[in-house]
Amino acid sequence: MRVASESLESSAQEEISWLKDQLLKAQRLSTVGTVASGVAHEFNNILTSILNHAKMAQKPTATPESKDQSLEKIVAASQRAAAIVHGMLGMARGSMRRENTDLCKLVEEVLLLGGKDLSKYRVTVEKVLPGPVMAEVIAIQIEQVLLNLLINARQAMKNGGKIRIEVRENQAMGLAEISVTDSGCGMTPEELGHIFDPFFTTKTPDADNLGGTGLGLSICREIIDQHHGRIRVQSAKGQGSIFTLKLPAHQQTLRQAA
Repeated sequence: MRVASESLESSAQEEISWLKDQLLKAQRLSTVGTVASGVAHEFNNILTSILNHAKMAQKPTATPESKDQSLEKIVAASQRAAAIVHGMLGMARGSMRRENTDLCKLVEEVLLLGGKDLSKYRVTVEKVLPGPVMAEVIAIQIEQVLLNLLINARQAMKNGGKIRIEVRENQAMGLAEISVTDSGCGMTPEELGHIFDPFFTTKTPDADNLGGTGLGLSICREIIDQHHGRIRVQSAKGQGSIFTLKLPAHQQTLRQAA
């Protein structure tokens, strides 16, 4: 009987683990889907730029200097397009291995995907990226968390606003930190007490009729917990919110800092 009971318990744990994995994947695709229209618009701008510069280089009156400039613009636009594709594919089916990752570079990649969505809603972004800040993470999962936080911040600013995203080292605590600060509507103490509860949401539908499922922040906390980190939030009604991710810093980074 004990063997059968242990077998059932093991099977149940495996099924729960599988369901959690599927939920993480579904939420990641949903998050990417939210910014997909902005990415498509950005791609259209890039292709238009490439086409225009190619036509300029083909003109009979084009000088060697102007042709070189056009080619440089084409290469730069193509590299940006390739980076966007890489980011989209990475979010959809990236590696699930923990790797030593520069969080500043990771933030840049997230903003490359979500930047157009933010500007569409008149949200400006201030970046504070001091240089390589390393942490041992599953990159696509931390990207998923950050993209979710950016979307949440944008939805909290109905008439536009400002987001400040900062990466820093907390050497005393051995942590690498990422903070996302918005100038949005903020939350009451009662709302703060429930924001990480599954299916709890304070969102109302935005201009694209997109509300919230109440799973985003719950999944974000699950991901950060799996990284042995913490997610903290400070907020007050009418005064915006600050979400801070605290992740164990890579030991080599700590030694170099010391």
